Amino acid sequence: MNKWISLATIDPVAFHLGPWPVYWYGVIIGLGMLAGYGLYIQEVKRKGMDQEAAFDMMFWAIIIGFICARIYYVVFSWDDYRDDWLSVFAIWQGGIAIYGGVIGGALTVVHLTRQKLWPLALSLDIAAPALMLAQAIGRWGNFINQEAHGEAIERARLEALHLPDFVIEQMKIEGQYYQPTFLYESVWNLLGLGIICFLRRRKGWLIEGEVALFYLVWYGIGRAYIEGLRTDSLYWGPVRVSQALSLILVVVSLGVAVYRRQNRTLPAYTASDQQ
Repeated sequence: MNKWISLATIDPVAFHLGPWPVYWYGVIIGLGMLAGYGLYIQEVKRKGMDQEAAFDMMFWAIIIGFICARIYYVVFSWDDYRDDWLSVFAIWQGGIAIYGGVIGGALTVVHLTRQKLWPLALSLDIAAPALMLAQAIGRWGNFINQEAHGEAIERARLEALHLPDFVIEQMKIEGQYYQPTFLYESVWNLLGLGIICFLRRRKGWLIEGEVALFYLVWYGIGRAYIEGLRTDSLYWGPVRVSQALSLILVVVSLGVAVYRRQNRTLPAYTASDQQ
């Protein structure tokens, strides 16, 4: 196979606005947010909820979530920033942690649902699929930056996955090929989103809050495994932070789901809820 020889690494700069470069990382993260927002608003409309209030909630969840995602990353990578504080703000270079964003966004939703007197479980159920879609798209920002990859492997193993040549070549860093763990997580999230869409259309299969719990379990399982393949994990001592947090969320979410089923107080989604 010789067609891949001429392929070059993708330029991280998408275009320029005057003298300022606009990076693919930011563009892709933005596209993920827009796609997630579109899915979120679609669900809000279907549920007959206040769209203006829903927009406010999503807006602040994104802002606070993004800030928390950066803080989370910086805290667990402090050695990289202690001597250069200004680099903390260089988000176009990468360096945001999904779990930080999930925590910040979830706390924002909890706070605002109390203010607006919306059902918390329903609000989280509406937000979870949107978050999963945004994550699936956003991971491609890591692809452009050649980060969040796995261990070194032979090109033949990447070819065995039937990946496009541009993906394979972008995984070539300083002459060595690496596992595209960003892609594993992106596909895992899309598969999870498909399962959520299927389950929601089955009358009586889910009760309020279980879409969000499914997200935590599904993402947690996938992330725990994929994190073990990565070479750039955030550590707390000898512990991979995201891997440990994933396992905790899986156990807690399953426990909450079992408890809520045994002490059922919330209604199941009906056919009208799921069309």
